[in-house]
Amino acid sequence: MTTRAIRGAITIDRDEREHLHERTRELVAAIMRENDLTTDDVISVIFTCTPDIVSDFPAAAAREMGFGAVPLMCAQEMPVPGALPLVVRLMMHAETDRARDRIVHVYLRGAVALRRDLAQ
Repeated sequence: MTTRAIRGAITIDRDEREHLHERTRELVAAIMRENDLTTDDVISVIFTCTPDIVSDFPAAAAREMGFGAVPLMCAQEMPVPGALPLVVRLMMHAETDRARDRIVHVYLRGAVALRRDLAQ
């Protein structure tokens, strides 16, 4: 097994706790599914949010999905003028047999604009 970093992002429509949790779960589930991972494979997850998201921590949604034993951290993105608003990003570190070029980075909804080269 090798440790790999997996990137992903999703936009939310509004800064409301339940909506943030729903979209965070959507992103985490897609990354897990696309990379054939279980929570036992995950070493850690770093979440970031744009400064306009303050309703809750995305990590709270991951804990609801069974990530309670996985180290999770949340941080705020830099407030760059003109940047895409209402974005949750993550970097997941996981143990996998996949080669680096077979890792699937997941960009959903409006976040596709961030990395069109990686979005499916």
